[in-house]
Amino acid sequence: MKVLKFGGTSVGSAQRMKDVAKLITGDRNIVVLSAMSGTTNSLVEIADYLYKKNPDGASEVINQLAMKYDRHVEELYRTEEYKRKAKELIASHFDYIRTFTKDLFTLFEEKVVLAQGELISTGLMNLYLNESGIRSVLISALDYMRTDKNAEPDPVYIKEKLSRLLDEHKEADLYITQGYICRNAYGEIDNLQRGGSDYSASLIGAAIHAGEIQIWTDIDGMHNNDPRIVENTSPVRHLHFEEAAELAYFGAKILHPTCILPAKLNNIPVRLLNTLQPDAPGTLISNTTEKGKIKAVAAKDHITAIKIKSGRMLLATGFLRKVFEIFENYQTPIDMVTTSEVGVSCTIDNRKHLEEIVDDLKKYGTVTVDEDLVIVCVVGDLEWENVGFEASIVHALKDIPVRMISYGGSNYNVSLLVKSSDKEKALQTLSNYLFNN
Repeated sequence: MKVLKFGGTSVGSAQRMKDVAKLITGDRNIVVLSAMSGTTNSLVEIADYLYKKNPDGASEVINQLAMKYDRHVEELYRTEEYKRKAKELIASHFDYIRTFTKDLFTLFEEKVVLAQGELISTGLMNLYLNESGIRSVLISALDYMRTDKNAEPDPVYIKEKLSRLLDEHKEADLYITQGYICRNAYGEIDNLQRGGSDYSASLIGAAIHAGEIQIWTDIDGMHNNDPRIVENTSPVRHLHFEEAAELAYFGAKILHPTCILPAKLNNIPVRLLNTLQPDAPGTLISNTTEKGKIKAVAAKDHITAIKIKSGRMLLATGFLRKVFEIFENYQTPIDMVTTSEVGVSCTIDNRKHLEEIVDDLKKYGTVTVDEDLVIVCVVGDLEWENVGFEASIVHALKDIPVRMISYGGSNYNVSLLVKSSDKEKALQTLSNYLFNN
């Protein structure tokens, strides 16, 4: 059994849904669907109006979204019976959302509202499949996907409940379920954060020991550079899980970083495929490494570098601990770190507590801050024994000022910090030097 996940653009119109239906029929798999493209943004807007105690504004957006779905229904279904069923489904969800315009609105209600997008898209797809003669069964993620008290997925619970649901519907040709949404440890409707549909697919794959997890998007796999910026990019046909995780974290938007771990730990290959070109091979991600190859380049924007310089660091113990505790206290992750005998430089992408962090760091030394930077990440088999790889990367950027270099922390990644204004030139130069020569 495989797990097939389709994002919002893949089910963003009636025709797209029909195309997806052709791809998923024929095998007894589990299909994970996101909300239709644009829906989650509209639901966020509705929630924002309700927080601001503006029920009229919320109702206007609700009505606009409901009209969009009504048009979708007319294009998707052939028979009046299924058009009626689909409109009843949509009406029930939007009537439920409207109930929140009358009462106190909190974070709990917001998560309930946001969950409706996935519930609607999966309900519509299941009805379409049934109309087409497919014995599909709709399984609610709210009945098996759960997080624990630390807001982390509960794999034992997920496996037990999902297995029971599948056993109850052994006659099904296909199982349809939602990505993104779940319940928390207290039984309340919650979510795995945006981008969490990838995570849902990976967790489901791990729970059922899937033969493969397929992530379907509108791009032909993961490219060796950003095709929006760089000319002549090409899909990477194979990546190690670690390589894919680095690329996802450092800017490759096709895959959510959290998707990697459950699949990696359970040795389940992940394949990235294109709904617009279903015959294209895409990208296969597994625990196998292609030796001696640089695979891809990615970039992470909006980076801030912080440098702490102090004579007290020389031959001192505990200095780094004190520095890193400050970032921990403000729940601010660090991306890159370099050190010298009298200084530490690190980067962050969350500026929320920058002022407080800098203020606390000044207790230990002189602090300087550089803003508007970009981390350029080069990914591949970068074991230190592979002579010349790091030299090739640095040489490619010989005409671009580099603020920091991080090498050796991972066998799969070299990271370089450059100005935002040099991002496009850096990415194109690396592509020309590493891939197009």
